[in-house]
Amino acid sequence: MDSPTLAVLAAGIGSRYGGLKQIEPVGPSGEIVIDYSVFDAIAAGFGKLLFVIRRDIEDTFRSVIEPHFAGRIAIEYAYQELDDVPAGFAAPSGRTKPWGTGHAVYACRHACREPFAVINADDFYGRASFQLLADALRKLPPKGSRHCLVAFTLRNTLSDHGPVSRGVCHAGKDGLLQTVVEHHKVEQKGATVHGLRDSKPVTLTGEEPVSMNLWGFAPTIFEHLDREFRKFLPTAMDNAGAEFQLPTVVDTLIRGGRAEVEVIRSGERWLGVTYPEDKARVVSGIRDLVRAGAYSQNLWG
Repeated sequence: MDSPTLAVLAAGIGSRYGGLKQIEPVGPSGEIVIDYSVFDAIAAGFGKLLFVIRRDIEDTFRSVIEPHFAGRIAIEYAYQELDDVPAGFAAPSGRTKPWGTGHAVYACRHACREPFAVINADDFYGRASFQLLADALRKLPPKGSRHCLVAFTLRNTLSDHGPVSRGVCHAGKDGLLQTVVEHHKVEQKGATVHGLRDSKPVTLTGEEPVSMNLWGFAPTIFEHLDREFRKFLPTAMDNAGAEFQLPTVVDTLIRGGRAEVEVIRSGERWLGVTYPEDKARVVSGIRDLVRAGAYSQNLWG
């Protein structure tokens, strides 16, 4: 089968962090997080990069990205724009907020004919995570209804600078995802982790598997995204904040018996920036990996 594609969701701007955090240098030679994701993806055997961006950031994004990757892996772009909706619909004239992660993946529909992965542009997932995902994608029938999710250990995804939201994954004995339950205001307090589920306080062990938006899909996901997006749009026309979220679509498919999602556990430490102060942790974490020999001092040198 064809090598899997890596779709990188890079259209969003961090609401709490501000700015184009996707292109903030974090490596010892000015590398950005995407550099490490692409480096690991190439090593794992991904054959194409598909960057999902907005047209208004295209020039800036291309000037930072393409000099690193040109000639190393095929690169394509998809554009997440408010007017990219199914025939018969139109975006409300006053809406400026993006439609959400489900819409970002929907934007990939013209470029992906093979199994593909979905990642956030500004999240560091680790080499083993990409290898696990690539191996799983190679086993997916392109026309099948089976997909996959690489889940991380909750304790390995928390911020030292404030609470976060995390989707806790529940899988059956067969390893298939049953639900992803959103928890808010999640933070470490002593030996345990505390948060809110349905606005009620809960205590967690920290060992729970959580989704950090590292998905693997067969291309059949696009027909489901189209159908669910058509259902979503009428309810969103008068709600400027409504978002068409990927986990919600996946949950709907699972509950309706339309899809199976294998949960694959990664032992990697996730690194990302929720708060400005988190950047120092990302820089430190990557420098630790460089010192350990996982990456060179100059990644592309």
